[in-house]
Amino acid sequence: MYKKIVFPLLAICIALNSLVVNSQERVRLGTPISEADLEGFDLIAEPDGSGFPSGGGTARQGKAVYDINCAVCHGANGEGTSGNTIIVGGDMQSEGPPLRTVGSYWPYASTVFDFIRRAMPATAPKSLTNAQVYQVTAYILFMNGIIGEDTELNANTLVNIEMPNADGFVDRSHIHSIE
Repeated sequence: MYKKIVFPLLAICIALNSLVVNSQERVRLGTPISEADLEGFDLIAEPDGSGFPSGGGTARQGKAVYDINCAVCHGANGEGTSGNTIIVGGDMQSEGPPLRTVGSYWPYASTVFDFIRRAMPATAPKSLTNAQVYQVTAYILFMNGIIGEDTELNANTLVNIEMPNADGFVDRSHIHSIE
């Protein structure tokens, strides 16, 4: 009985494996990734300041960049065009479900910068220059009343910005699971 079941299953597995290998050899989708191709993926800017590029900018400069690249989704004043695109306002202490925006929820300004740098604008991620990312970050922080219009954001100043909800998270990175 055992041989009647195992041997046919084994034969089917070998046949399927051969079919998959042969089909992969024939299709040849994609191209190999080079080290230069991977450079654009290593863009993480940490809350401690590591990973920030050179450059800088102010909210005054960022308004023009925002109007061209961001307002279509986030609205002229950060009010958004849908619930997921609102970036100004919000209140984590509200009676109802809180509105999580840059000003009410995000714990670090570096996270705002990092997200914009890697994922925005949604239609062309990573298309902004480092200076434009600093400028747009400054403008969004300005719209949320966190910094002044002429505050210079750069690798040194960004890490010193105190976000309104900085204490709203519990750091559990020191807790290790018991295995």
